[in-house]
Amino acid sequence: MTDTLSQLSTVFIYVAMGFYAAAFIAFALDLARRGARATADEAAVVPSAVARRAEVAAPVGASTTTLTAAGGSAPPASPQASSALGRLSSRISSRVEDDVMNGDTSSTSIRWAFGLTIVGFVAHLVATLFRGIAADRVPWANMWEFSMTGTLVIIGVFLVVNLKWDVKYLGTFIVGLVLVLQGVALLRYYVPVVPLQPALQSYWLVIHIIVAVLGTAFFALGFALSGLQLLQYRRERQVAESRPQQFRFLETLPSAVALENLAYRINIVGFIAWTFTLIAGAIWAEKAWGRYWGWDTKEVWTFIIWVIYAGYIHARATRGWRGSRSAWLAIIGFAAVLFNFGIVNVFFHGLHAYSGLGS
Repeated sequence: MTDTLSQLSTVFIYVAMGFYAAAFIAFALDLARRGARATADEAAVVPSAVARRAEVAAPVGASTTTLTAAGGSAPPASPQASSALGRLSSRISSRVEDDVMNGDTSSTSIRWAFGLTIVGFVAHLVATLFRGIAADRVPWANMWEFSMTGTLVIIGVFLVVNLKWDVKYLGTFIVGLVLVLQGVALLRYYVPVVPLQPALQSYWLVIHIIVAVLGTAFFALGFALSGLQLLQYRRERQVAESRPQQFRFLETLPSAVALENLAYRINIVGFIAWTFTLIAGAIWAEKAWGRYWGWDTKEVWTFIIWVIYAGYIHARATRGWRGSRSAWLAIIGFAAVLFNFGIVNVFFHGLHAYSGLGS
């Protein structure tokens, strides 16, 4: 029975990944649609705008004249025209941002993407439940089980956050991240069901890991928002300087400031959960080993992550670290989370060596 449920768990994980892969493609198609929409809106408002962009992008010394019906040539785009083009792009971005924030972003691709993500989440949840039933315990006693549960919670948080804010535009990044993490787990971390080690036989395992995976999920969402913020900030500078833009879909997303503010809120929730992770881990350590803190490698890196995000929140709130600096701090913090899981758990052995991979 145990082997059957364990095999079914693996089958459902593959099913979930299939749905996630389809959702990733649909989310990517939505981003492509957004880029095409931005270009079409710009061309509809000012038909010559696309041609002016081509002139701005032309190499220095190249001919910028256009043949007229009379056989003459039109003058090159003036600085006033380039400035008007920048203002036009800003107006389009503002209008589309209002639509995004008001939830007016429905399209066939985004509906399919979100629906496929939900179906994948259900299959993922079934896989996790089967693993827990097969093991007769909570399914997060080793790296494989933590990967399964952690990626499940990342998708779950993404779905729940969409109930308050329309952040479906993050789907490509969140679902793509989950595909990479779960794919690595399938290739490197899978282990059969085994009994719990003595130190893990505690109700603190449930408390400690639940808050840890919640914190990781919110940090992942903040990471995606901060990455988009950097891209959006670069695009806004290009618009201000009347330079050619890359990634036209960014015109349909919220501004860099709006993305930064949302990332800040999300990361604060993750920081609160990570604080409880530290506290619960210390209490558990005292019950298991008779001390609250022992400078074990895993403990140190968990504390380093806490310090990075504490610095991020403090610097932004009191020292005015806004824009790209705050975004990079959030990205560094999530990189530390991934390092803590993927490197420290595997290559640094100590009291927290519960990867299940052997020595």
